[in-house]
Amino acid sequence: MSECPAGPATVDLVCAFAVTRTPPDGAALAAVTGHEEGGPLRVLRAGGLCLVVQDVPAALFDEDALAERLNRPDDLERCARAHHRGVEAAAARGPVVPLPMATLYRGDRSAERAVTGREAVLDELLDRLRDRTEWAVKAHAVEGPDGPAAGSGAHRDRGAGGRDYLSRVSARRRDRRDGHAQALAEAERVDAELRRYAVAATRHRPQSERLTGRRSPQVLNAAYLVENAESAAFTRALARLTADGRLTAVEVDASGPWIPYSFARWDEEPGRTLREVGA
Repeated sequence: MSECPAGPATVDLVCAFAVTRTPPDGAALAAVTGHEEGGPLRVLRAGGLCLVVQDVPAALFDEDALAERLNRPDDLERCARAHHRGVEAAAARGPVVPLPMATLYRGDRSAERAVTGREAVLDELLDRLRDRTEWAVKAHAVEGPDGPAAGSGAHRDRGAGGRDYLSRVSARRRDRRDGHAQALAEAERVDAELRRYAVAATRHRPQSERLTGRRSPQVLNAAYLVENAESAAFTRALARLTADGRLTAVEVDASGPWIPYSFARWDEEPGRTLREVGA
């Protein structure tokens, strides 16, 4: 969310989507809708770089209003989709550095200063991202038989004798621990193999069951930066991992290629963030 202080309701803020050296064609940019409440997407020059931006009303995008809106799931999804459309438009003709969602400035000059002040870092990052895309890979532990039905059986087992029941409970717990350990080991094997085909990789925090919609725990949530020329080799390696029968404790899902959001951080200075620089 923005660190900009709230301004008068009649004043627009500048919402920035991405930095690029090669701005998109004006007609193509005009055909893209960013945030529905804002004006048309436009290109803002900042030194040798360009920002794809949109003017948005402060009444809806100042800190307080935005915080309230982003706490509503439907509004959060709409903002995320609008942001991604802006980033995709910026990437039409070359590499981009995507900015965090809801990166806001008080005006064009503030946005320009934020970019020109980090132009060397951004140039280096754009070189690093050229002709490379991101692949996302997630692995979940295979759900064992110890589900609701097993739980009901265990409840019935109480009548069969306390010692036998406790023995079976202990065995099930041991099986769960062993299964989780095997899933973690297989996830590490997947990660190590895929890193061979990537120029960079990062591990994100595993997502909760509420986010994944799955009962089984997520044991790998990784992103890989892959040369476009190596994409076929990367996907072949992924197919081999999931098809040769070596993975029995995890299920692996992959998606891509994506704009490399996970590898586009340019707020490297300790204690400062991109949005604080532009505030």
